[in-house]
Amino acid sequence: MPFSQLGFTELLVILMIVLLVFGAKRLPEMGSALGKGIREFKKSIKEVQESVEGGGTTEAPPSRRIDAPVTSDGEPKKLSQ
Repeated sequence: MPFSQLGFTELLVILMIVLLVFGAKRLPEMGSALGKGIREFKKSIKEVQESVEGGGTTEAPPSRRIDAPVTSDGEPKKLSQ
């Protein structure tokens, strides 16, 4: 692991620097935003895994066809009409 060499003192220094840079009021907001982001990421990974494993539908939704407007004699309408 890349951070296995970090001791308690190093972590404490890093946390103090973060506290000085962002301030005490911003840290809870940042933690909350980070937690929400991780939850959304896990949720999307789970949805992708379910769809790959066959839990989701692989069929495309039916496409809607939009017919071109026609005149009373069956000819397509021109843009100027």
